[in-house]
Amino acid sequence: MAINWEVILWTCITLAVLMGVIGLILYAISAKNVRSKRKELGEVHTGLKVGSHIMFAGGVYGKVVSIDNEDTLRVEVAPKVIITISRYAVQSLLK
Repeated sequence: MAINWEVILWTCITLAVLMGVIGLILYAISAKNVRSKRKELGEVHTGLKVGSHIMFAGGVYGKVVSIDNEDTLRVEVAPKVIITISRYAVQSLLK
């Protein structure tokens, strides 16, 4: 029995094309999710003001006490415990 190399070649080509199409679809979905998350975080960072209740990326909650400059916040995480952080460590604003 002889091996039909033509069938094997076309099968490989077909699988490669299908995997490429699936990869492009997954890439498009992922890029859309990244864009929407970046937009959401941009709104969070621009919406920060003194008195805002926030949650850090690590899950710690706090209240903005002061904004030192464009990128630095002073946040109270417990009574009389104030830390200085980057604005970009904030994950979300709490309503």
